[in-house]
Amino acid sequence: MKIRYLLFPLLCAAVFASCAKKIVDPHAATKVVYANQTDSLVAVIKQETPATLTDSLGKAIASEFVGTVNFNLRKPNYVIIHYTAQDSLAQTIRTFTLVRTQVSAHYVVGKDGRIVHMLNDYLRAYHAGISKWGSVTDMNSGSIGIEIDNNGREPFNDKQMNSVLLLLAQLKRAYNIPTANFIGHGDIAPPRKPDPGKLFPWMLLAQKGFGYWPDVVQLPAPEGFDSTTALRLIGYDTRDLPSAISAFKRHFVQTDDTPVLTPCDLDVLYNVYRKY
Repeated sequence: MKIRYLLFPLLCAAVFASCAKKIVDPHAATKVVYANQTDSLVAVIKQETPATLTDSLGKAIASEFVGTVNFNLRKPNYVIIHYTAQDSLAQTIRTFTLVRTQVSAHYVVGKDGRIVHMLNDYLRAYHAGISKWGSVTDMNSGSIGIEIDNNGREPFNDKQMNSVLLLLAQLKRAYNIPTANFIGHGDIAPPRKPDPGKLFPWMLLAQKGFGYWPDVVQLPAPEGFDSTTALRLIGYDTRDLPSAISAFKRHFVQTDDTPVLTPCDLDVLYNVYRKY
């Protein structure tokens, strides 16, 4: 009898170990691709090829490669916030691990607060697309993209936002990202994208130091206030002015996104513009 009692735990342990061995990482294949691509990038960085130039007569210009000792990785300077517009965290992860989609982000934050880091912060993700903020026309090259699991029609829950705030704090500290440079996809691509939408708690982010928000007591916009110039100085691309106005209102007004600035909207714009 004693032998039977001793063997039973050993048998259970053996069965458990056998089952554990059968557990397969569902992302194993994409992790291999990720590793191969990063290895390829490292190989490019290690190249010590001098410039190959010729003059107008076709004569080669003398050149050589001498490595400097003063350099570092280029760091991100913006954080762009998106909503996924998909049904689940799993669906978004799948979207970002298929080559044919050609879209990606550095982080995805689930409804349960789970954070999935999908790309090294120093590498360029495909999240901004055709976009512009101030004079920057290649937002992918200087930004970190954060996708939040949300279909665009629902509030962002507390657990999710707590994770977002912790992540933003880490990124701001690690890369010294300016307060003004925490913006939304809709801000940088007004004609194309509305995310993270009117339901995103931008005021909460601003209270924590991630982006700006108009003061509770606002100064009235002065007579003759140039709203188009103010939008442009904040960063908006005003070539499509109605879209820029809608984008501004989704971010800073959040009661509507009609492409018309009311007197109250002008006051909000004036107060935000003064912060920039």
